[in-house]
Amino acid sequence: MTEHRYRLSFTTGGLLVREADIAAPLYQRLCDWAKVREAIESENLLQARTVSSGQRLAREVVQRLTELTDGEIDLLTEASAAERGYLLWVAACRRYKLLGEFAEEVLRERFLVLASALDRADFDSFVRTKSMWHEELAELKASTSQRLRSNAFLMMHEAGLLGDGDHITPVVLTERLADMLDGRTPSDLRFFPTNEPVAAGGER
Repeated sequence: MTEHRYRLSFTTGGLLVREADIAAPLYQRLCDWAKVREAIESENLLQARTVSSGQRLAREVVQRLTELTDGEIDLLTEASAAERGYLLWVAACRRYKLLGEFAEEVLRERFLVLASALDRADFDSFVRTKSMWHEELAELKASTSQRLRSNAFLMMHEAGLLGDGDHITPVVLTERLADMLDGRTPSDLRFFPTNEPVAAGGER
């Protein structure tokens, strides 16, 4: 078994686009994610039905957005709908290593070998393979595994990576976003079904 354990709390909520639209501008003003979360919870800015659901949503959106740099947060607040979806997909992939590895090893690879669609069974097979090294996956209840799969596919649809029938949608990133994502090592272009070259060392 490997030393690190996968975070497995991406069971609901999709990309949290609406929540991010509220949290990101707050961060620009407060420059402190703890204060952002406190403001969201105390004022029920996400309009949650219960205190517990509001706290859960606030925690989740803040945890994901902390994966973005300040420059990426600035872009998120002014970006097109497509760019926002891509950035929130990146935030989720950075936060959840299992999701990021699925994006790189299955979604992107299937696109590059010209597969037209992504099958739900591909996710189950991926998790079974990873469970050989991760006991937390081997111990997953079937219902939890199903929720993880459903939310992963929901996020990919909301990000514009999958279309009807789970067909893989080629992504064309704007130059500013591609440069930002490819500036990391390893390049975060690996999370997308795109022919954009992923250069070693994050240089294109």
